[in-house]
Amino acid sequence: MTTIATTKDAMAQARTRMEKAVDDFRKELATLRTGRANASILENIRVDYHGTPMQVNQLGTVTVPEATLLVISPWDPSVVPLIDKAIRTSDLGLNPTNDGKVVRVPMPSPTEERRKEIVKHLHKVLENHRTAVRNIRRDIKEAIDKLEKEKKISQDEHKRAIEEMEKVTHAETKKIEDLSAAKEKEILELK
Repeated sequence: MTTIATTKDAMAQARTRMEKAVDDFRKELATLRTGRANASILENIRVDYHGTPMQVNQLGTVTVPEATLLVISPWDPSVVPLIDKAIRTSDLGLNPTNDGKVVRVPMPSPTEERRKEIVKHLHKVLENHRTAVRNIRRDIKEAIDKLEKEKKISQDEHKRAIEEMEKVTHAETKKIEDLSAAKEKEILELK
């Protein structure tokens, strides 16, 4: 953490760190399976390629030719069975097929039970990111308190900075909650 010399520094750092938490939450949401084909679902799957764990998208092109199908075209055809196995053994519940040249991953609509599990996972991720935002708020508040204690800012400036930080915290938390609500609705929609 960089040193904070003014309340402006504190607020800039709070905004930057909280926006990173929101962006991280967006990325995490993209990996949740909803029944629609989405290449980012495969981001957490690693394939052991010549002793090096690699992401699927680093081994070939991932395309979405239709709403319920992913097609992976590896640059090296010898990796097709490895990709197939990595997807099959992941916790995504997908059943890929391959013809020796490409891997096709049909995206079945999740069962009601699976949807509820996904929503449960979504809520855990949401709470982790809320906690991250609260931790950032705590860190910045401590820095602002320290500035006041060292007489670098007045009590009024301290109070204004704390109020502004609370507004930023609420705004960023609301963004995360809105994203979560939209994703939950998308997951629970029957297709």
